[in-house]
Amino acid sequence: MQPDTATVPHERLHGLVAERFRAHGVPERRAGLAASALCHGDLCGFDSHGVFNLPRLYLPLLESGRADPAAEPVVRSDLGACATVDADRALGLWAAAELMDDAIARAREHGLGLVSVRGATHFGCAGFHAARAAEQGMIGVVASNCGGQRIARPPLGALPLLGTNPLAVSAPALPEHPFLLDMSTTVVPTGKVRVAAGDGATIPEGWLADDSGTAVTDPSALDGGTAHLRWLGGDPDTGAHKGFGLGLVVELLAALLSGSALGPTPGAVLGDSGRDDDIGYFLLAIDAERLRPGFAGAARAMFGAVLDCPPEGQVHYPGWHEAERAMRRRRDGVPVRARLLAELGEVVG
Repeated sequence: MQPDTATVPHERLHGLVAERFRAHGVPERRAGLAASALCHGDLCGFDSHGVFNLPRLYLPLLESGRADPAAEPVVRSDLGACATVDADRALGLWAAAELMDDAIARAREHGLGLVSVRGATHFGCAGFHAARAAEQGMIGVVASNCGGQRIARPPLGALPLLGTNPLAVSAPALPEHPFLLDMSTTVVPTGKVRVAAGDGATIPEGWLADDSGTAVTDPSALDGGTAHLRWLGGDPDTGAHKGFGLGLVVELLAALLSGSALGPTPGAVLGDSGRDDDIGYFLLAIDAERLRPGFAGAARAMFGAVLDCPPEGQVHYPGWHEAERAMRRRRDGVPVRARLLAELGEVVG
């Protein structure tokens, strides 16, 4: 089943989103930055992390007080190249971007910049924040846990211990086509399942499983509590421990290091599913050209070799297709579900 969509100019979509954030008390400049972070998902084809989440996730966070529109992140310790920051429930869409820019500034001075963040909220696509480093000629690494929320079970485990725990890595590559890996450590993020549920579509086998391990193709089963997300790698005998291990790496770097809420706790073992508050971020920027002069040229050669792999035109590195799609959609407009536009007060047609 294909949802009804309308094509909206990117500038118009950005303005609609920024307007909603301003109406909920977010200062103008930060509302614009938050809108850029959210629209990035729609530009690149990640609609599960785009404007779809404005009425479902971000506005409810602001309306409930779980995100503070006027929050000012506070530096708790500053070691020069690295710092720890309390986001104080700031809207993650802009806070992660600003704090990534801080990491980039530290890298420009020290060669490497790390900002470890606690007390944060959802930040949208991890890749939006990581890409800010690539735009400055640097390598960027961004990771986030899901606060105290527990969605995914360990391989062979009976209770969820972790969230989807996204990870993104960016670097300069070919002109206007940075390397950008943006992934959850589960097979898919929850947003992709919920988009399918909203569209009345089925999902591929392998995304969800029930308690017996049987594949589930009804996306509504996730929020219905009768199915759970699977890890990258699928089954224990095909590498699920690798996806789970990556999820734990994110938990270590983003949450344990920053002092944020954790998934694996004694309460989790007693069946507490937790809540996605007090999220932790790991924001790292590396000034690669300073550490290895000639890095940019070497990166162009390396990623160019990936594109040259036969069959010609079929092989691409992470981020290539997204960059192409974003350029097209900036020029031609962004497809948005008609029902979502109606929620935003936009007249379709």
